Amino acid sequence: MTRPDTAGPDGATSSTPGHGVTGVADAGAFLARLVRLDPVAPVRLRPAGAAGRVALWARLPWQVLVVRTVDGGPADGAAAEDVTVAAAELLAELERGGAALPARRDAQWRWPLPPARSRPVEALPSAELRRIAHAAAGTLRTASEHGVAGRAVGQRALRDALLDHVAVLVTPDGPPGPPVEVPQRLVQGLVRMGFLGAADGAGGGSAEAAVQVRTAGRWVGLVGPYGAAWLQKATDLAVTPLVTRPNG
Repeated sequence: MTRPDTAGPDGATSSTPGHGVTGVADAGAFLARLVRLDPVAPVRLRPAGAAGRVALWARLPWQVLVVRTVDGGPADGAAAEDVTVAAAELLAELERGGAALPARRDAQWRWPLPPARSRPVEALPSAELRRIAHAAAGTLRTASEHGVAGRAVGQRALRDALLDHVAVLVTPDGPPGPPVEVPQRLVQGLVRMGFLGAADGAGGGSAEAAVQVRTAGRWVGLVGPYGAAWLQKATDLAVTPLVTRPNG
């Protein structure tokens, strides 16, 4: 993940780190939406497959991981590095047409990623997920203005309650297993990051394109036409009472 630089005084050619992203339009769309939601968000760039693709990972303010895979990789075909930078700085570099990698901020990435292998559970129409997301936004707006049952409620409390609401409950058709809960957090992540495409299907997308519900261990994901949102279910903690035994 380097790019050639000018030759030094001794005639040797130095090199500076490059971001390796060639799918500038796709990466820029992802980063622009991310920065609007969180101006100081880090973004993690990881190699994705053998075709020189790069996966851009980020964490939204409501604890959902999102990823979009774009064209990239050094011109020599070498594997790209796994590196974390500031999303706003990478966006600015792409907008100016630069190829330099912004300052590394690897220590700012503190979250696990879902396993590479996952299994499909159900397919949902994009239009339905879009409707669910818009309905939640309308509920939040109405409750913020008029309260709930005539009582004022803090906007943050309302937002958290809506995000925790199970928007879709999927019963697997395959081997017996518990229903898969798709919370509003995941739906909002998919919609607000633009992973469903334009509502009218402009730009090659389709409002009725299928979105896959997938699971990977304790992770639940929604995989849309332009990216995916993942959420790790909270770990159930077992509390063991301390038993006092007499000495000897």
